Amino acid sequence: MKKAVRIFWRLFAFGFIAFIALILMANFGVFGKMPSLEDLENPSILQASEIYAEDGTLMGKFYTERGNRSNVKHSDISRYVIDALVATEDERFHNHSGIDFKSTLRAILTLGRQGGGSTITQQLAKALLAQGSKNKAFRVIEKLKEWIIAVKLEKNFTKEEIITLYLNVVPFGNNIYGIRNAARSFFQKEPDRLDVEEAALLVGMLKGNTIYNPTRNPKAALDRRNVVIGQMEINGKIKPAEAVKYKATPIKLNYKKLDENTGYAPYYREILKQEIREAIKDLKKPNGKPYSIYNDGLKVYTTINIQMQEIAEEGMAQHMAQLQKGINARSDMKSGKIWKGHENILEKAAKESDRWKNLTEDGLSDKEIRASFEVKVPMKIFVWNNKREMDTVLTPMDSIKYHLQMEQASFMALDPVTGEVRAWVGGIDFKTYKNDHINLNTKRQVGSTIKPFLYTQAMEERGFKPETECENVAQFFPGSGWVPSGRKCGGGSMTMANALAYSKNCATAYIMKQVGPKQFSDFLSRIGIPTPVKPYPSIALGTCDLSMYEMLWGYTIFAGRGFSSRPFSISRIEDRNGNIIKRFDFSVNRKEAISEVTAYTMAKMMQGTVDKGTAGGMRNRVGALEMGGKTGTTDDNADAWFMAYTPQLLAGAWVGFEYTFMRNQSDGNRIARPIAEYFFRKVLANKKLGIEKDAKFVKPAELENEINSADIEYKDIEATPGAEGSDQGVGNENDYFFENDPVENLGPESKPLPLDDDKKAPKKDTIKTITKSPAKKEDPTSKPIGSATNETEKKKGILKRIFDKKNKN
Repeated sequence: MKKAVRIFWRLFAFGFIAFIALILMANFGVFGKMPSLEDLENPSILQASEIYAEDGTLMGKFYTERGNRSNVKHSDISRYVIDALVATEDERFHNHSGIDFKSTLRAILTLGRQGGGSTITQQLAKALLAQGSKNKAFRVIEKLKEWIIAVKLEKNFTKEEIITLYLNVVPFGNNIYGIRNAARSFFQKEPDRLDVEEAALLVGMLKGNTIYNPTRNPKAALDRRNVVIGQMEINGKIKPAEAVKYKATPIKLNYKKLDENTGYAPYYREILKQEIREAIKDLKKPNGKPYSIYNDGLKVYTTINIQMQEIAEEGMAQHMAQLQKGINARSDMKSGKIWKGHENILEKAAKESDRWKNLTEDGLSDKEIRASFEVKVPMKIFVWNNKREMDTVLTPMDSIKYHLQMEQASFMALDPVTGEVRAWVGGIDFKTYKNDHINLNTKRQVGSTIKPFLYTQAMEERGFKPETECENVAQFFPGSGWVPSGRKCGGGSMTMANALAYSKNCATAYIMKQVGPKQFSDFLSRIGIPTPVKPYPSIALGTCDLSMYEMLWGYTIFAGRGFSSRPFSISRIEDRNGNIIKRFDFSVNRKEAISEVTAYTMAKMMQGTVDKGTAGGMRNRVGALEMGGKTGTTDDNADAWFMAYTPQLLAGAWVGFEYTFMRNQSDGNRIARPIAEYFFRKVLANKKLGIEKDAKFVKPAELENEINSADIEYKDIEATPGAEGSDQGVGNENDYFFENDPVENLGPESKPLPLDDDKKAPKKDTIKTITKSPAKKEDPTSKPIGSATNETEKKKGILKRIFDKKNKN
């Protein structure tokens, strides 16, 4: 044997042994940990957690940069996707065992000019190893590891499982991973609904998800899609005539990427993160590690009703868009006088802005940065249109003023018996305004919405009844002073029912005198309100700060038959494989707070508000047989509230500015009530939602022969000055509603909320005190005599509105 031949075989043998040694070393983790067989059978691919509504609708996701993926089964992937992938990426996929040596040899000899040599299984192995070094030496080691993993995958998985796993992990650009997310983002479809040309477009992106991204390079994407279609034709997956037709079809995208600012209920989803963390903090995965809400593919099923959520968002958008027109027309807003004496707020906002931080990082001085805030630049601003934004040119400082002059709002609805949250709208636009005005940490002065709690305690502990006479005069509390502080009251007396319906401050102060500030403060805690309320006498009029979440929690006692139900919104949590790891029971959130008799009596008494009082006529307008409600307005109209409920649904609305010095120019009835009214009218009209118009509050057996719907009447009392001015309103509706300047199309129900019936200044007629009618047993199938549709009620000439600018609650 010639010396050269011996040297060749020695080198070959050495190389072969070295190659085998490298493979063995790689397999045993010398060059980095290799996944075990168990890891391969249960791959720990980063997977987004998904949030689902009550009906299974996907609301949104929580994910990290590389975790925005959602797994899908092989049966839920269009066959066109499978065919396009195999025809383009790995024609011999069904014939090899993980490594296609023919393709590998071709790639080596042509240096990749005729395509790469990696099979689909190898590409999956690469994705599972999360590697891709640019160093050639390291890349050789990585390639060996990919081969090893590919062979193991082929040994332990079927071809269907491999291709499904691959399609669940591959990136499609724009931080979109997996075929399901890609189908949803680019076409708003599930992957089993993709057509040939859509499947070819997505598969074509796998060669380069930036260069072939149709949102960035439509021409390159179209050419690549047609290459894929050609490969499908060559491999017999489609006919030549079909290929010609598909290639001639232009790209039709419906691109909408689901992120934190899109999807349903973004304010709610942001709050939900902490609730999920709390719920899973003590749970462990099978490997003993804690769950991550961003990477472990949890499925969180909530109690949110998508239709109710949409109705709530529509109602807010339409009302707030209309309301903002009046605000923008105010002279103090247009001239900038509103900011006189509050310039420090603007300066603080400027220094906390991203623009200021970025310019600081660029090395500019504070003086230079501040000067730049007076120079006009192109920007996007929030506006009330379908996109909720507009391109314009403003100075950054004018932009700050503009956005801070935008009035804010919140709305929440829940089941008053179970506490299950149905709708959550924490603000007017999550993308621009992140502050959630519902959650426990956002508190505002509640005004007269607190009064029902005081009246409840008076019934429960002091023996008050709807017909109990209350002094309509200011009350002196030793050590604190007079309540109300202005001491302007109508004098005389009125029934407790009338005092609540017309939100009388002086009569409420009288009730507080009988109950006691300390006792009332303790009572608020007992019915579920977690924020400690200091026992000042003025809390009877709502001078304390509470959150919308807490107020609705407290209001559950009325329709909830005396039980306080903490609002909750998660029904169950599943792991990525569909195993339930946490189930939630609403009963643990309920506790008895007051008697069922008191709850029922209050529910009937609060109907006076929405029949004849500060929100008169609302029950009739929404079409509810029975309903309770309460308006609330704080000092200088800074905060406007409205709470309302039927036997099956409880909701609350709040409207106000981020900074209270701006103030509304009307009350809770005109500013907040329209949002809730729109919601109830739409929900009650939709039979599919299951909220019945004819639902009645459950009458306790103890009251079977005592209280029926005719017992609480709202007849004439002396209409003297001193009623709760802030809840009666200031000015007239034309100051805030502009019928000749229609709201832009903001959704399916694109019209302004209906205005109230004509409201006139109150006449100086006298209205007599209640005369309680003899108790009659109510026929449960009959319509209440006190219904707003009763013609006698319509003719009673009840007080419509009391305009009193001086006596605020």
